[in-house]
Amino acid sequence: MSDLKASDSDVYKQYGITTIPASFLIDPDGKVIAKDLKGDALKNKIHEIVK
Repeated sequence: MSDLKASDSDVYKQYGITTIPASFLIDPDGKVIAKDLKGDALKNKIHEIVK
């Protein structure tokens, strides 16, 4: 998602984004279950979730 407003974005403020790019894994209910995972940590979390 990008709205090109950077730190003025409502989403930026709502989710506490401190760096760009930022990544979130969000469950079907809209709950953030992981934030800013990269590489193996991201891959491992996705494997954990889809088991």
